Amino acid sequence: MVKRIAILGSTGTIGKMALEVISSYKDRFEVSGIAANRNIELLGTQIEQFSPGRVVVVDEERCSLLPSTSDTVVSCGSRALTELASDPELDILVVAMTGTVALEAVLAALRLGKRVALATKEILVSFGRYVMDALEEWGGELLPVDSEHNALHQCLHGRDISTVKKIILTASGGPFYKKDYRGARPEEVLSHPTWNMGSRITVDSATLMNKGFEVIEAYYLFGIEPGKIEVVIHPQSIVHSLVEFRDGSVIAQLACPDMRLPIAYALLYPERGTDIIEDLDLTKVGSLEFSRPDFERFPCLGLAYETLRNGGTATAVLQAADHEAVEQFLRGNLSFEHISEVAASAIEAHEFKVRPTISQIREAERLAREFVKKGVTWKKYSP
Repeated sequence: MVKRIAILGSTGTIGKMALEVISSYKDRFEVSGIAANRNIELLGTQIEQFSPGRVVVVDEERCSLLPSTSDTVVSCGSRALTELASDPELDILVVAMTGTVALEAVLAALRLGKRVALATKEILVSFGRYVMDALEEWGGELLPVDSEHNALHQCLHGRDISTVKKIILTASGGPFYKKDYRGARPEEVLSHPTWNMGSRITVDSATLMNKGFEVIEAYYLFGIEPGKIEVVIHPQSIVHSLVEFRDGSVIAQLACPDMRLPIAYALLYPERGTDIIEDLDLTKVGSLEFSRPDFERFPCLGLAYETLRNGGTATAVLQAADHEAVEQFLRGNLSFEHISEVAASAIEAHEFKVRPTISQIREAERLAREFVKKGVTWKKYSP
C-alpha cells in the first residue's frame, strides 16, 4: 500500500534529502503535502516535480507569490501546518522545519495516530514533555531522524530499557576539536569536517550545543536519566551511537555519514531499504578514535546537561537563546566564543517555571530571544 507523506521544511537540507529518498521508492510513497518558511522558488520546483495536493508557506508575505492551482492548494501561515498534519489520509509527517513552529502539527499528527519522523531538535528540547504525553495517550509513532537517535532506536529495538546501563552519543567534535576557535569567522565555523548541514546546526555542532540538545532529546525519546547519557568525541562519524547494557555488552550502529539512511529508516520502519547509501568499508576507514569532550572548551554541552536536570522552562530558554545567539553570530554581531556566555546569561536571567504550559514556554522562548538581541552588542568581533 502506498503511504502518503507530508514534509514540513521541504526546502531545507533534511527535507530535500527526504524527497530524494521518496523518489527512490515511488511505488511505496506519495508526497501529499510540503511546507516551507519562505523559499518560494525551490518550493515551486518541488511542486512541479512531486505534485502535492497541499502546500503551506509559513511566511504570509511570501505566500502570495505562490498561487493555488486546480491540483495544488496553497495555504499560508503556521496554523496551516496543523491543518496539513491533520489530513485524515496522511500516513507519515516528516518534520524538518527549524524552530518550534511545527509543534502543534506534531501534536495533531500524534493525536490522530500518525507516524512522525522528527528531525527538528527544538521541539523535543522545549516541549518534550508535551510530545511524549501525546505519544503515550494517543498511540501515534515517533521515529527520530537525527543520526544519533536513529542509531539508538536501532540499537534498542526490541530490548527492555531497564537492561540499559547507559547510552553513548558520538560527536564529530566539529572544526575546532583540536583547533583554537577564538575569533573564528562564520566561514571557518561552517566548514564541518564530516556532515553537510544547514548553517545553524553546523554552528551548534562547532560549539557542541547540538550534542547538548541531543542529550535532552535522548532523555525524552528513550526515558534515560541524564546521568546515564554520555557523549564521546568520534571524529570519523562512523559510529553514530552506542548502548551499554548492564551485563557489560555494548551494541553500536555504524554506517557512512549520510542522512539518507536515518530518513529511509524512519519512513520504512520496521522494514529495511536496499542500497540507501554507500557500503561501509572499515578497511578503508582504518582507525576509529574516541575521546571525552572538554567541557571547559565547550561549555554549551554542560549548559545542556544543567538545563535538563533543572527541567521546566530551562531547556526552552537554552534553545531559544542559542538560536538567537547563532543568528547574531552569523550576522557578524557576536563573536563565536561568546555564544555560550549569552546563552548562559539568558538562562540565569529568566523567570523559571517548574511545570510550564505551552504558552508559558513560548513566552519564555520569546523573552530569551529578546534578551540575547539586547545583550550582544558589546560582544562583537574584534576589529
